[in-house]
Amino acid sequence: MVSVENLLHAWTEFVRGKRMKPDVATFSLRLMDNIFALHADLINHTYRHGGYQAFNISDPKPRNIHKASVRDRLVHHAIYRILYPFFDTTFIADSFSCRNGKGTHRALDRFRAFAYQVSKNHTQTCWVLKCDIKKFFAHIDHGILLQVLTQYISNEQMISLLQEIIGSFHAVRPGMGLPLGNLTSQLFVNIYMNEFDQYMKHRLKTRYYIRYADDFVILSHDCTRLFHLLPQLSVFLQNQLHLDLHPDKVSINTLASGIDLLGWVHFPDHRVLRTMTKRRMMKRIAENSSAETIQSYLGFLRHGNTEKLKWKIEGETKKQFGAEVR
Repeated sequence: MVSVENLLHAWTEFVRGKRMKPDVATFSLRLMDNIFALHADLINHTYRHGGYQAFNISDPKPRNIHKASVRDRLVHHAIYRILYPFFDTTFIADSFSCRNGKGTHRALDRFRAFAYQVSKNHTQTCWVLKCDIKKFFAHIDHGILLQVLTQYISNEQMISLLQEIIGSFHAVRPGMGLPLGNLTSQLFVNIYMNEFDQYMKHRLKTRYYIRYADDFVILSHDCTRLFHLLPQLSVFLQNQLHLDLHPDKVSINTLASGIDLLGWVHFPDHRVLRTMTKRRMMKRIAENSSAETIQSYLGFLRHGNTEKLKWKIEGETKKQFGAEVR
């Protein structure tokens, strides 16, 4: 993990699209000196993670991002390169966030496939329990995360380095919270929530369960079973992971009434873009109507029933560029 070879591979991956950033350019001026110095600190166990630069984004809701130094982010990439391939094999198939070959579109397709199975090709009522974890990243318990990691990793030096990374940030109080800006945070939250995923799949036997980050759904033809599951999964989250369900974002509804999931509202035979997602998209197109932006959004819209919206965007594009974008 801390070899010069791995650090160089990590740098190659990290620097893509960032070469013109001032901090990255400064680090690269003396790249090999910086990498050898970092390697020495890591191998001698004298490496200490630095502070973070905080800033806010709207994605679409306000989020507080914390950005580490180039040196520390290089360490994050070096760790990620080694740990991700191993831990990815331990995750369930129906966890879709921050994983190679997964993502939102795969999650949406899986939801549609589950809906067909549960409803028996839409001949029976399909009920959906939808949940969201309250302030997810801010409430990741460092002690619990390290306990989970030590179940898989026996190397004490590696655990010590991971502890340094995890302990470099706290949100609610010391020992709690992960920064949204770290690459390692994406992996750590999946490792953390894998405990819940395994519980849902193997202890509670919830076959039709899908999770994307802190959002998850369970589909069933039996509404009563979903009501009985809710307190069980809530207790597990509280007792085992020190997490709470968001009280305003827990619902049990029929698929026919429309299920709002990952930017789309799903119905038995189609899905449409969420109103807020549509407004945000049209606003961004108005601000930047380049051909690349238009193509990107048209590709996104192909995943749902959005013919009228595509015609509207293509019409505006034709007026501006004199040709239809396909």
